[in-house]
Order: sequence, then C-alpha cells, then structure tokens
Amino acid sequence: MLPPHLMIFAVFMVAWALTELVTNNAVALVLTPIAIGLGTALHIDPRALVVTVMFASSASFGTPIGYQTNTLVYGPGGYKFTDYIRFGLPLSLIQAIVVSLLVPVFWPL
Repeated sequence: MLPPHLMIFAVFMVAWALTELVTNNAVALVLTPIAIGLGTALHIDPRALVVTVMFASSASFGTPIGYQTNTLVYGPGGYKFTDYIRFGLPLSLIQAIVVSLLVPVFWPL
C-alpha cells in the first residue's frame, strides 16, 4: 500500500486530470463512490479520499473547458489555451501538494 501522502496525491491526480476534461460536478459524482469503495477495500477512512476528490474536482484551472467560468472568459478575454496551462498547471500542482500534506492530518488514513 502507498504511504498516506502518496495515496492522497494519486487520487488527487486522477480526479484533477478528469476535471480538466469534463465538468467538476461530473468528476465528483463519478469518483466519490469509487473513493468510498477504495477506502473501504483498503481499510482506510474513506472520508480522506472523498475530501481529496472534492478538492481535486474543484481544481480545474488548467484548461478553458474544465469549468464554466473558464469557458465564459476564454473568448472575450482573448486568452489562448496555453495561457490556461501556463498559469493553471502550477496552481493545480501547488494545490495537489497542499492537499496531499494536509488531508492526512485532518482525516488520518
């Protein structure tokens, strides 16, 4: 089994990758039961994984298609797709690290 911080990071990265392609609501809806099942199967607190999914599904900063507001300002703001990647990817990685470090503190695995 992965160490707690890596387990949280792995779940975060899966949810984050999906939320960049589809809406955050869909990612949360699909991955929450999977996170609960994973936690139950591994005999760890599923709440930590569910909270991670919630944070990651809200981290749609890397593409204009991941969140409605990103799409809304994409054209009128004159942004390019690469603008979202350039600014959103570092922000998402910072969030992934912070979540990986803090979620196991508040919801021990």
